[in-house]
Amino acid sequence: MRNPFFYVLLLVLVLLDGWLLAHPNLVGRAGVFFFEYSYLETFPKALGTVAVIVVLAQLIAWFAGRLGQAAGIVISVGLLAASVFWLFQSYVQYNAGVYKLTGAGFRAGVILLPGLLALVFANAAWKYITGRKTT
Repeated sequence: MRNPFFYVLLLVLVLLDGWLLAHPNLVGRAGVFFFEYSYLETFPKALGTVAVIVVLAQLIAWFAGRLGQAAGIVISVGLLAASVFWLFQSYVQYNAGVYKLTGAGFRAGVILLPGLLALVFANAAWKYITGRKTT
């Protein structure tokens, strides 16, 4: 880890995403209560949820690289494609219908989560394609 910029950026984005998810407007709070999303009720819970998801994605990308360069490329590019699809699906879903009323910050937080996963898998794919060692 010669250049920690990626991990500092990832940490800042995880903090931002946790804060955005924990602060929906009144309609969003009613949805969180009604659908029992207890993992988004407070900032520590939302931050923990986002952090666990990002750490698991980072671990999956790391283990994919341990299987070999070709397997690392295939797995990380496949997961990158899946996370980009999830990003597109989240953007479309949360900018239409009832979800549009949950508040701009909450919507941004929901859309940022698959973006974080895409960032993690894109970084891993880039490392495996260029042949750099991951730490």
